[in-house]
Amino acid sequence: MLRIGHGFDVHAFAGGRDLVLGGVHVPCARGLAGHSDADVAAHAVMDAVLGALRAGDIGALFPDTDPAYEGADSLGLMREVAALARERGWRVADVDCTIAAQAPKLAPYREEMRANMAAALGVPADSVGVKATTTEHLGFVGREEGIAAWAVALLERADA
Repeated sequence: MLRIGHGFDVHAFAGGRDLVLGGVHVPCARGLAGHSDADVAAHAVMDAVLGALRAGDIGALFPDTDPAYEGADSLGLMREVAALARERGWRVADVDCTIAAQAPKLAPYREEMRANMAAALGVPADSVGVKATTTEHLGFVGREEGIAAWAVALLERADA
């Protein structure tokens, strides 16, 4: 048995924060605003996995009203999501994530993002896809007001 989930996340830029994407600290004058480390790529992937599990979303699992998650490392949260999948009898077969950012350029960090998220999910790096794109200066991403990410996850029954 297979299940597919879809995830989406967006965060606005904010000064005085590190930019973290796929667990990589990307050199940038601004980071993203958020209760945790605001890693939009990791958040989209986690929501995709949770969607395939029919387990809600990261806001329900890790509420931003809980001080325990303030400044949280999203890869640590991703490990918890992967553990939940295993507890429920599923394994992550494949994930794919698209990050939309006008700047900075993300291609140099793609492989490290893949490796980081694969390790957090407990899967080989070739089971994680990461792509980066711009929006050709259109919308909030194009105006460099924030970054968005979309992800899909394919889960399979662990006993299959």
